[in-house]
Order: sequence, then C-alpha cells, then structure tokens
Amino acid sequence: MSASGADPRVTVLAGGLSHERDVSLRSGRRVADALRAAGCEVTVLDADAHLLPRLAADRPDVVWPVLHGAIGEDGALRDVLELLSLPFVGSKAAACRLAWDKPIAQSVVAAAGLRVPASIALPQATFRDLGAQPVLTAAADWAGFPLVVKPSRGGSALGVAVVGDVRDLARAVVDAFAYGDTALVQEHVPGTEVAVSVVETAGEVHVLPAVEIVADGGSYDYAARYTAGATEFYVPARLPDDVAARLAGAARTAHDVLGLRHLSRIDFIVTDAGDPVFLEANAAPGMTETSLLPQAAEAAGHGLDVLYRGVVESALAR
Repeated sequence: MSASGADPRVTVLAGGLSHERDVSLRSGRRVADALRAAGCEVTVLDADAHLLPRLAADRPDVVWPVLHGAIGEDGALRDVLELLSLPFVGSKAAACRLAWDKPIAQSVVAAAGLRVPASIALPQATFRDLGAQPVLTAAADWAGFPLVVKPSRGGSALGVAVVGDVRDLARAVVDAFAYGDTALVQEHVPGTEVAVSVVETAGEVHVLPAVEIVADGGSYDYAARYTAGATEFYVPARLPDDVAARLAGAARTAHDVLGLRHLSRIDFIVTDAGDPVFLEANAAPGMTETSLLPQAAEAAGHGLDVLYRGVVESALAR
C-alpha cells in the first residue's frame, strides 16, 4: 500500500534508445498488465526528454524501470530518480554499475569465492596502440579455442560470439565493438546454461528455480531469447538436487555481494562436474513472455500479479 493506504500508483518506464528498446517495451507491457491485475494504478512512460517533467507534474508512489541496455542498467537513471526522491524498484545506481560491467562483476564475485571464466578485457585503444593482429594472436594463444567474445557491457547476448578458430576472431571482436568500446575475451566453459532469478518481497529473498536453456541453434543469442519456440526451457533445470542447491547458493551470493536488490537474474554455466561458473548478473532482467524470471516465478507457483505487487511494496517500504 502507498503511504495513504490506497493501492500504489506505479510508473513503469519502458523503451529508451538502446539496442534493446523493443525488448524493453515488451517487458514493460507485461509488468504493467500484471500490476494492473494486482490492483495497482499503472502508467507506462518512455525514457525521453519528457520523462522528468511528467514525473514532477504527477509523482507516482513508485517507479519501476523496465529498461534494458545502458539507460536501464548502468545506474545513471537510478541516480536521477534518487535526486528526485522517487522510490523505485530495482538496484541502486552503485550496484547497477558493478553488475553492468562484466569484468568488474566477475572480479567481485570471484573474490566472494565463486568460479568465473578466465577472461581478458581488450579496449579498442589496445588494438590501435599495439596493432590488432599481435593482440588477437596473443589472446588466441592464451585462451585457446573455442573461446567467447562479448561486449564488456550490455545484455540480450548482443555482440556475443563463440569463436572456433583464429579466422573468425577478428570479426567477433569487431562485432563486439559495435556495442561498446571494450571486448571481453574469455574461455569457453562447456556445460549446461542456466539462469537463476532472485526476487525480494515482504522482507524475504526468494531464489527461484533455475531455468535450463537449450537453444535450438546451439546459441542463446538475441533471436533465441525473444523468438517464441526458438529455445527450449526446463524449469526447474535438470540438475541433481545437490547441484541445484549449490547453484541457488551461488546465485544468492552473487546477488548479495554485488549489492543488488528487489530482483536480479544471475547467469551461469554448470559444468559436467556440477560446478556453477558465474557468467554475469542482470540488474534489469527481461520480463517478456519468453524471459527467464517470469518463467521461473510461475514454475515456483508465484502469480506474477501478486509477486510483482510484492516487489513494488518492497520498494515502497524502503
């Protein structure tokens, strides 16, 4: 409930100008529909030049940013919401910045005892100063093949490639640079791809069942994520109970040490030996009909309307 005791007035922010605008709009519609079903009064706004005047003119009880890409995940928007003293769903700016930068997030969770892939971050300037070919040769010799190339920041698997030989490495790095000025080159860890969502309601932290991801084309890329039927999901993941418990503990650890709050999604590879390997953390997980957090919530028996309202009330309580 809001301070007045009425149903909360929630402004959902969706859209923006990132590469993930369409996903954000779909996520925003789904969140808004669930909140309306839970009795909330909901307005959906885009993140544009009109946003701050509209928020100032008609202040909601809570803002729920459902924005992907830099505008939703690098912390800047949340800094602005704090300047306006507006309660909001999701992690604070400092935690978003930690999770948004994959090399830094990996360093933080590794210090907490989680396993991460061996990786190296290569800014564009390194290639310019030292020469592209020598740097690529050194990276290939260090990591071996296959290896993974991805932007150091970003989501929805945009710019991510699994590279099988040196001939494809340069192209993969160039593709990663289309989404940021630093490419992350890391070892390819074989195993089962899973995602574990964490949700906070009523002062309790819920680690939802792991979702196992099996993309028809072998790669859980942008199309596989957001095209219905392009990927098979198993909820809960087909893992032994002890491995599932270890995975849940690893997700909770990552959520906590990165300072995330309200909701997050933590991505892992589970090796054949049953070891969770942290890949990245998402402070603004997707909420579309094919997204992983809603699937996990429904598999755990949570109605999305009740769960999302609980998240809103957690934000109000802060």
